[in-house]
Amino acid sequence: MAIKTPQTLVAEAFSEIKTITPDEAFRMQKEGKCNLIDIREKEELEMLGQIENSKHIPRGLLEFSIFSERDLDLDKELVLFCAAGGRSALAAKSLKEMGFEKVSHIEGGFNLMQSAGFKVIKSLIDQTNSFCIKYSNYPI
Repeated sequence: MAIKTPQTLVAEAFSEIKTITPDEAFRMQKEGKCNLIDIREKEELEMLGQIENSKHIPRGLLEFSIFSERDLDLDKELVLFCAAGGRSALAAKSLKEMGFEKVSHIEGGFNLMQSAGFKVIKSLIDQTNSFCIKYSNYPI
């Protein structure tokens, strides 16, 4: 068997899963028709922020954690996203292989979601650091 590149795996996933645009995902979320799942790593969320009302399940734990997440309505579509779309495509394929039928991923991921109207919540650490930097020149 030949070894596959990550690009090959992602291309295969794209051919087998449902891909939606950030605008479609935004509409679905506003209408309450999906579970929005952020599969990025914790460090990515801390650095760049989290999409409001999304559920964070890191990619490495998705298959193990999907059933234990009490906030998820498994009757609604599972809409996955990562930073750019590669990891979420692989994750969506994996969930389909597990038997989930209502699963999709967002084209362009977090990078494109911001321009589609999704609200990004910055981490408390980031907000505290910004506050400290902004006011660090003022004497107490």
